[in-house]
Amino acid sequence: MMEVGNVILSDDIKDEFFVCDLERCKGACCVEGDLGAPLTEDELDIIDSIQQVVLPYLSPKGKKEVENQGAYILDEEGDYSTPTIDNKECAYAINDARGILKCGIEQAYLDGKTSFKKPISCHLYPIRISSYTKFDAVNYDQWHICKAACSNGKSLGVPVYKFLKEPLIRKYGEDWYGELTCIIHE
Repeated sequence: MMEVGNVILSDDIKDEFFVCDLERCKGACCVEGDLGAPLTEDELDIIDSIQQVVLPYLSPKGKKEVENQGAYILDEEGDYSTPTIDNKECAYAINDARGILKCGIEQAYLDGKTSFKKPISCHLYPIRISSYTKFDAVNYDQWHICKAACSNGKSLGVPVYKFLKEPLIRKYGEDWYGELTCIIHE
């Protein structure tokens, strides 16, 4: 385990390798699982405020689910997440021309329609964060659907923390990330 500020990280983020291989997985993380993308309470107002910009990017089924369920849902455990289509794919997921699932929110961001890239839980995947009163626990989520990403990362020599540099900085800041890299290289 490593500790950076009030964040405790599993050693897996430095020891394991990962680089998404969308050609092989086709964005399976947008479909697999029992809920949509986890959302922080800070993201709820943002998700509400960008709906009119994002809705045109969504599939007809995605739009229908957002209209029916709302921009986000509250589950039985009191956590917020994106709505899903038939309890499978995220309502914000869209297919590109190659059949790869991508994020409609992120596409709106890439087109300059919003400054919000996508939920931090998606941006940080395969890292999952559990927040507690005094610290965050950061763990690498090893999932069979990402087997190609693990192989890709290993062949390229890219550990999880390097693959996720941008979202880790987005979440915790440049100084924090610098401290993390110093600890890893000690």
